[in-house]
Amino acid sequence: MTAAEAREIWAREAYPVLVGLARTYHAVITYKELAEKIQESTGIRTRTLLHNWIGTVLSMVVHESHRRGDPPLTALVVHTDDGMVGAGYKEVLEVAGEPPSDDVLARELHAARSRLACYRRFGAIMPPDGGVPALAPRHQAAIERQRVRPEKPAQICPRCSMQLPSTGACDSCDQ
Repeated sequence: MTAAEAREIWAREAYPVLVGLARTYHAVITYKELAEKIQESTGIRTRTLLHNWIGTVLSMVVHESHRRGDPPLTALVVHTDDGMVGAGYKEVLEVAGEPPSDDVLARELHAARSRLACYRRFGAIMPPDGGVPALAPRHQAAIERQRVRPEKPAQICPRCSMQLPSTGACDSCDQ
C-alpha cells in the first residue's frame, strides 16, 4: 500500500470519528489522539512522524466537509500542548472562500465558531442558551492564567532612572 492510499483511508476514517466527537458539546481531540484512533481502527500504521502526514489527511477532511455542506470538522482537532488548531487550519478559510489570516487569535475564534456549528449540526446536547463559541479548553485556561497574573512593574535604577534588565544590574551606570 502506498502512503497516498493510506492517507485516503485514514481520511475516510477520520470523518466519522470527528462526526462522533461533534456529538459532544465542547469536545475536541488532539492530533495525536486522532492519529492513533484512525490507525488503530484501520489497522494501517506508519512510523512516519505525525506532522509529516496528518495535515494531508485533515486537508482531505476539510474538502469532504465542504463538499457535504458540513461545518469544518477539522476545527475539533487541536494541539496537545496549547489546545489550539494548527496553522493548516488556514485551508478551512481558503476552501470556504474567506480571506486568509495570519492572526492567531482570529484563527482560534473562527475555529471556535466552527466547533459550535459542528456541535449543532451533529446533534450535541446543547445548553438552554444554544451554546457559545468557545476556545479549546486548554487554550482558554492558558488565557485565564495570563489574565490572573498581575504584571510586575519594571524595576528602575535609583541612580540613573533607567529600566533595569532582568539581571537587576544597571547596564548604564553599573549599579
